[in-house]
Amino acid sequence: IEIGQYEVATWYTSPYPNEYSMCTKLYICEFCLKYMKSHDSLANHLNKCDYYNPPGVEIYNSGNISIYEVDGNINKTFCQNLCLLAKLFLQHKTLYHDVEPFLFYILTVKDARGKHIVGYFSKEKYCIQKFNLSCLMTLPQYQRQGFGRFLIGFSYLLSKKEGVPGSPEKPLSDLGRLSYQAYWKDALVQCFVNQMRINVSKNEISIQDISDITAMIPQDIITTLESMNMIGKLNEK
Repeated sequence: IEIGQYEVATWYTSPYPNEYSMCTKLYICEFCLKYMKSHDSLANHLNKCDYYNPPGVEIYNSGNISIYEVDGNINKTFCQNLCLLAKLFLQHKTLYHDVEPFLFYILTVKDARGKHIVGYFSKEKYCIQKFNLSCLMTLPQYQRQGFGRFLIGFSYLLSKKEGVPGSPEKPLSDLGRLSYQAYWKDALVQCFVNQMRINVSKNEISIQDISDITAMIPQDIITTLESMNMIGKLNEK
């Protein structure tokens, strides 16, 4: 695909319409995510495209970094195009067209030309299991720069704001599992360090206390502590 100033090799197939299935390269507008068959079509489109950032509401801004909350029911075409793009880099992604029940949190970086999409995560608006993340993707040209970890952290920040601990939708991909295990370990260590600074004399903390502080569900906390050899069973309980 050609998107913005980048030409990116794709990893998997994506169910774009049949008329695009034989194209060796797709040309994608980096702002509205419309896809085209030729560079000329893209150039003509860019002269008319009104997008310079994702639709929706900007809910985070720091320096050149922003996050937009986009409702799949309100901006259906944009979110469908986002899912089709994501499928090119996610092996097990199954959501393409049924975007209405989801919110999409899109991370961008700003320069003189506009706000460029780095990656995103989605979450169901009403989820019985209280998953705080359904799908996570960082575009290849922005990987290994900490953006995926930033998005995971933001999903827990939203959980904390909602007052309900969260967890990513299972099962996790191999890459997703590694990313979350690293995040969870760091979050727990930071939690313990902060608690020691706040109250040096206190030498106990409960799983529920940790959940309240980190917005992680108890099961993820216990599993992570076990992997770090920081918790064990007493009398097989």
